[in-house]
Amino acid sequence: MNKIDADSLDLKDKVVTINRVTKVVKGGRNFRFAALVVVGDENGHVGVGLGKASEVVEAIRKGKEDAKKNLIYIERNSHDSIYHEVIGKFGSSSVLMKPAAEGTGVIAGGPVRIVMELAGIRNIRTKSIGSNNKRNVVNATMEGLKNIMTPKQIARLRGKSIEEILGGIKIA
Repeated sequence: MNKIDADSLDLKDKVVTINRVTKVVKGGRNFRFAALVVVGDENGHVGVGLGKASEVVEAIRKGKEDAKKNLIYIERNSHDSIYHEVIGKFGSSSVLMKPAAEGTGVIAGGPVRIVMELAGIRNIRTKSIGSNNKRNVVNATMEGLKNIMTPKQIARLRGKSIEEILGGIKIA
């Protein structure tokens, strides 16, 4: 997989969740924050990062930097959807993603919706199954998106032509 240059992309970011973590010590309580951030250019590139710091703003900045290091590219079809149904799993969370026709929109819950919108996927149906822990749901979504294959990739793996794989269906 090729390394994606985050600096050349016009990335937008959204904070999925901010967790306040408390550590009780002899002198009182120490508060720290963990921010889960998703970045994407709404054109196929998307990444997820986690930042931890003693201040919220610093945690978000660190999360953004981490997300830029973990960018992936998602091939989309002519309807701005995925090519095939896929299930992403992470921990006890699973996310079922199904391609949808033009005009369907993004049918997804909160954390999954953020990832899909920043990835530029405009028509998709999803269902979150199992744990609804936001960090695990976002990571399950990313795992599913990593496993999407284009008809071209499948044809190359099987040693067939794209027409044989698709059975006469035209793709853009």
